Amino acid sequence: MKSLKIIFAALALSVGVTAQTNELIIQTQKKGAKIQPTMYGLFYEDINYAGDGGLYAELIKNRSFEFPQHLMGWTTFGKITLQDDGPFERNPHYVRLSDPGHAEKRTGLQNDGFFGIGMKKGEKYRFSVWARLPQGGAKSKILIEIIKTNTMAEHQAFVTQELEITSSEWKKYEVILTPEMTESKSTLRIFLASPTTVDLEHISLFPVDTYNGHENGLRKDLAQALADIKPGVFRFPGGCVVEGTDLDTRYEWKKTVGPVENRPLNENRWHYTFPRRFFPDYYQSYGLGFYEYFLLSEEIGAEPLPVLHCGLVCQYQNKDMLAHVPVDELDCYVQDALDLIEFANGDVSTTWGKLRAEMGHPASFNLKFLAIGNEQWGPEYVERLEVFVKTIRKIYPEIKIIGSSGPKSDGEEFDYLWPEMKRLKVDLVDEHFYRNEDWFLSQGARYDNYDRKGPKVFAGEYACHIRKKKWNQFYAALLEAAFMTGMERNADVVHMATYAPLFAHVEGWQWRPDMIWFDNLNSVCTASYYVQQMFAVNKGSHTLTLTMDKKSVTGAEGQNGLFASAVWEEADGTYIVKVVNTSEIPQPVTLNFAGLGKNNKLSSGKCITLHTNDLLEDNTLENPNVVVPEESNVKIDGNILNTQLGAHTSTVYKFKLD
Repeated sequence: MKSLKIIFAALALSVGVTAQTNELIIQTQKKGAKIQPTMYGLFYEDINYAGDGGLYAELIKNRSFEFPQHLMGWTTFGKITLQDDGPFERNPHYVRLSDPGHAEKRTGLQNDGFFGIGMKKGEKYRFSVWARLPQGGAKSKILIEIIKTNTMAEHQAFVTQELEITSSEWKKYEVILTPEMTESKSTLRIFLASPTTVDLEHISLFPVDTYNGHENGLRKDLAQALADIKPGVFRFPGGCVVEGTDLDTRYEWKKTVGPVENRPLNENRWHYTFPRRFFPDYYQSYGLGFYEYFLLSEEIGAEPLPVLHCGLVCQYQNKDMLAHVPVDELDCYVQDALDLIEFANGDVSTTWGKLRAEMGHPASFNLKFLAIGNEQWGPEYVERLEVFVKTIRKIYPEIKIIGSSGPKSDGEEFDYLWPEMKRLKVDLVDEHFYRNEDWFLSQGARYDNYDRKGPKVFAGEYACHIRKKKWNQFYAALLEAAFMTGMERNADVVHMATYAPLFAHVEGWQWRPDMIWFDNLNSVCTASYYVQQMFAVNKGSHTLTLTMDKKSVTGAEGQNGLFASAVWEEADGTYIVKVVNTSEIPQPVTLNFAGLGKNNKLSSGKCITLHTNDLLEDNTLENPNVVVPEESNVKIDGNILNTQLGAHTSTVYKFKLD
């Protein structure tokens, strides 16, 4: 009897909640805060093989033999020696291939790439190498092959091409390879095909069809996924990789520009950070450098937001202050910041502006924002940041400077840093929060009471991490959408927001969840990706006041798990309402566009919905369309829409003014 009473009580509660009217009143007459073009964007960090082996389209690992173990990634056979007096000062190593001394023997080497080399049937690939004949001679030959995954095949190679080396001076040689089959884990093999000794340096293999066709380019599907979000800002190159584990491994932007063959290797701090996911061959070639980041920002329509070292290496990994740069020795670090602004914006007559022009971009990149430090904390950060702020303000007052509130969303360091950021008068403060589901459900009103006169907020790294289930899933994306309505409602305070991390290789990840997953040939956008896209594409130009029972809709008690925000898009006269139902039952929802008057009517609109019945589901490489936005037409009666919003559903409604 007692159990039956509980069941009937639960049913009554369910019916009562379902029957309740959730009337959302959108005030249309008065526009609110202007929504910044940078409101929703992208944060890139070279974690999870996001750079080399991912977005950077190079297919060869350790192409210049500069890994600490110089032949890591390579298998050699026959008579090969490693040399260290090559043509590139920062990459001096190369290999010498000599006659093995017997007609039936072979000299050569092979490379497996990053978890194999992915090649697609009919696509063109550019093999290039710097080579010479060190002992003279008229010419020599190398044989280039791409080897099949199937070791049972009668012929290992499915692409074969000869290349003649004709000079005793270092020259770059190229040949185009066109495979007749698709292989996700092939191998590059190079034979010495004549008796004459050959030196080889900077051995490279790129798809010809890169994003926008750049020769030192980006993997097309991954870059296109970024462009499809319509991001307003692109933050690079990290993250913790900016800081480095020590000063020797910090990210130095000046080493990432100029001729790609002479960009030095850098150790990636993520290869050993998590011993359970240890990758000793994870390095940064710097082929994807600051020029490429600026160019990508321009081509996807996002404001570039570089992050620079502040003189503090990773504070998690370095408790001793002796590991960091003393405040009175920061001059070269500050100069790096000034030189970066000149590289991005300077006239071609300046030192760094000239280099930008020589690399192919005479016009300014129009840099507006600069972050100093990643997620540093404590007085040691503040005193270093102050040195940067004073100098940059004096020379480049137009640049907006971004400081940090530390690695957490609250607590002692957070409470200390925000007043210090106000004192230093930085323009934005970078907040980071990787928190669980309860936190995201409780933070719908997070920014409602922030100081409107202080620095603006950059939510620079955030993602919902479900307890004990820290992988990509729809429920996390749903709660991220709920949280984002609060950022949007407070667009006068929140000027930027970027989910993190961005990319992950399915075989090489160190951290999850992530926004886009990929293997050597394919990629998949997660539910979190589609949430970001739904908000970014429909961000609007101005906020509008939206209330339920005269209160903002923040998932508070009595609001039935609903979160909502409304905006106006001035460019095409569209009202956009985002409503997220985090509850377990469908909710009747009324959208009341108040204040339009009798002569102003809304035309039939669109409804974009993201939903799945299984909260743990997400898209995979095998099933990429499990959770994708669905668009439908919506008819509105006058200026009021009565509808039902499904359980666990994120929705965008769009109506144009007739």
